[in-house]
Amino acid sequence: MGFTIGISRGIRDIRSGSRRRGRSSDGTVVAEYTGLWGWDVVPGVRAAAAGACSCGRAGCRAPGAHPLGHAPVIRAGAPLDEVTALWSEFPGAPLMLPVGRAFDVIEVAGPAGRHALARLERMGLPVGPVAATPDGRAQFFVAPGAAAALPELLYRMGWDDPAALDLRGLGAGTHITAPPSDRGGLGPVRWLRSPALDSACRPPEARLLLGTLAYVAHRSGR
Repeated sequence: MGFTIGISRGIRDIRSGSRRRGRSSDGTVVAEYTGLWGWDVVPGVRAAAAGACSCGRAGCRAPGAHPLGHAPVIRAGAPLDEVTALWSEFPGAPLMLPVGRAFDVIEVAGPAGRHALARLERMGLPVGPVAATPDGRAQFFVAPGAAAALPELLYRMGWDDPAALDLRGLGAGTHITAPPSDRGGLGPVRWLRSPALDSACRPPEARLLLGTLAYVAHRSGR
């Protein structure tokens, strides 16, 4: 699962201390992601004034929503003291999750995603973590490889054009902003469905969710 008893106990200790202080540090969240959920984490850039990016590049294509250049990847299962020490070098940085390793993402419009999530849960289908971004997108975590297979999967289900559904797959080489970090200066990303031990390390196959996602996205588009 990518974590040890020692790591999970250490995280519980941090959580207890955080509750006594009334808040949770960024380092605690990073340790939870790497230690409990088995995900790599990368520190990200911040949005600057007037829509600029803290990376300083003119014309940045994703201001406040991409990893810091040359920043280390904090690997899943890293020892707790290593995680907290590394993250202390990037105070206030947003948490970015590399896609394509432990999971891929299927992204749809926020209202369609919320309706699809409720429908999937009523049907008793397996659902992994689902995040909501402040720019109105819902991100469903699915098994790696889904992004590359998405056009063919949709075609087999009778949907010819993913773009017409406002549905896209995110795979290897992309990153998403993790809750509760700010994305692009627009506000925090939040969980619509929080991670759990079973679904975080073994997210569902995309084909189990895709029919419902495509159907609801189509109906919402109409």
